Formats: sequence, C-alpha cells, structure tokens
Amino acid sequence: MSNENFNPLELLRTRFRYPFPTLKNPHADQLQHITETEWIDGEYRWLYQNNPDLRKKYKNTKTAHIAAQWFPTASAERFRPICRLMLWTLYNDDLYEESNPDDIDEVHAQSIAILNGEISVAQSTIPLASMLASLRQELIQFIPQESIIRFSQMISRYFTGLKKELDYKKNKFFPTVMECIALREDSICLYPFLQLTEVETGVILPSEIHEHPVVRRLQALACHLVTFFNEVQSVMKDEATGSIYYNIVKVIQNEHHLSLEEACLEDLRLHNEDLNEFVALQASLPDFGSWHEAVVNWVHYMSMVLSGWKNISTKLDRYNAMAFPQANELKERLSQL
Repeated sequence: MSNENFNPLELLRTRFRYPFPTLKNPHADQLQHITETEWIDGEYRWLYQNNPDLRKKYKNTKTAHIAAQWFPTASAERFRPICRLMLWTLYNDDLYEESNPDDIDEVHAQSIAILNGEISVAQSTIPLASMLASLRQELIQFIPQESIIRFSQMISRYFTGLKKELDYKKNKFFPTVMECIALREDSICLYPFLQLTEVETGVILPSEIHEHPVVRRLQALACHLVTFFNEVQSVMKDEATGSIYYNIVKVIQNEHHLSLEEACLEDLRLHNEDLNEFVALQASLPDFGSWHEAVVNWVHYMSMVLSGWKNISTKLDRYNAMAFPQANELKERLSQL
C-alpha cells in the first residue's frame, strides 16, 4: 500500500474520536505568561541561556494550554504546580533523549529523592533539581506527603520507561508490540498527572481506592489511549530523530511488515479497543461506598484528559520536524551542565 497520499495528522483529526466533554481552564493565558516569563526566560533561562530560538520553541509548545485541557477547573494557585510539571516533562524528555541508558539511574534516583523531600537541591547534581524542589513545595500546600509519594512513584515509572526506550534506541532493536505498549504506558508520563486530580478537586482519595483494580485499569487505559494517539502524531518526528524503536506505529510496522498507513490503522484499532473498554468501565463502576461520587468524578476528569489532548495537541508545532530541539544541541547542552 502506498503512503504517498497518506497524512497521519488527518487520520488523527477524523478517526480518533472521544465521547467525552472538552473544557479548558480559564487561567491558561495567565499561567502561560508565567511559564514563558518567570520560568523559561527566568528561573530556568540558564538551561538555554545562549539559545533564544530554542527557548522560543518551548514557549510555542504552550505547555500551560495543554495543562488547561487536562485540568479545566483548577484555581490559578492549584494550576501553577501542574503547569510547572508540564514544562518539566518537556525539559526532562529533551535533555535525556540522547543519553546513555545507564546515565538515567542517577537522574531517576535524585529526582524521586527531591520530590519526596529526602534530599535538597544543594545535595543534588541533576540540572532540573530546583525545578523539582519548587514543584514539591507547591504540591505540599494542597496534598499530603502520602499523595506526594504516590505521585513520585508514578514519576519513577516514567523514568523506568524512559530508560527502556533508550536501551532500545541504543541497541537499534525493536520490542514486540505488547512490550512497547507496556513501556510506553510508563514513559508517556501521564500517570503523574492523573494523580494530581487531587490537587485540582481538593479531594484526597484513600489508598484503597488508588489500589482498586478497576481504578488502576482505567488509568492504564488512559495512558494507552494518549499513547496510541501520540504515536501517530509523532511518527514523522520519531523517524527524524531515530526514535522509531519505541513508537508503537513503527513497532507494528516492523513486527507485521505493514505500510505506514496500515500500521497507523492498526494503532487506531488497538486504540478503539481500549477506548471501548474505558467507556464500559466508566459506565459500570463498582460501588465505592462513601467515596463513590468522588471516584465517579475522578474518572470523569480522567476522560477529559483524552478529549483535551486531541483538542490541543493537533494544534501544536512540537510534532513538526522543524519545531523541536535538535538532538545535537540538547546533547551539547547536557554535556555543559
């Protein structure tokens, strides 16, 4: 099958559909201004001090507007740490995209220790230490240490997935489709954001709710759905950066010897399977007793992440091969830190 007339972004717009509401936080512009002036050109300017073009690329990613689709009802104060986390995910992804897998272990360990309040910025050697320390200080205003630890466990899953991705990239080796879905569930870094619904709503759910198999499955499905969408969106970018070894579309192509269009359609089929399961579980949640209404609300917020991601991400330049940091400039910057 020829790919000559195939447009992955058109497939995303027309065939990836979500039966969920799409809302946007009214504080998006305010927090985007903070992101650009206080953070990218302020606290974290030193990261890319001599590269205004790269700083502009990060601004154009509109991280606060992404977060605004995921957390539509958070107050400006509660929205702030969510936006800081969104910027951190971009910085961290880009800084370590070209790293040796073994170099991730120390970054992983220190990041979690800072988030949990176990080490200070002064005791750390990682470039984004102050960003994580600020994030912790903002989060602890709204959620207890137990929730912080749960959140940091989800950040830990992200680093575990990131290291596996780098292993595949270094060895130029494709995982199986099922292995790739499992590692991308972690590396997509959605799990940490799902925990922060507690920041938005002010409702702290007990650990038995978080550990319930249905709640865990719903979160896993949400991660899969964002990933399946993301893989089609970023396939051209990943081809340009050599990151094909952990893009599900490219893994499907490799495993089943399909054209790009056929692989994208298989990705869509897997997406729709998981979407149907998510909708079915959402419609038939078990009885959570006195917490039932809060769980229903959390799943409702989870669903808006899915529709919100489609709404905002199809408008972003980050997936255009000309609008993301080049690997060599990131590698050079990391070597200077």
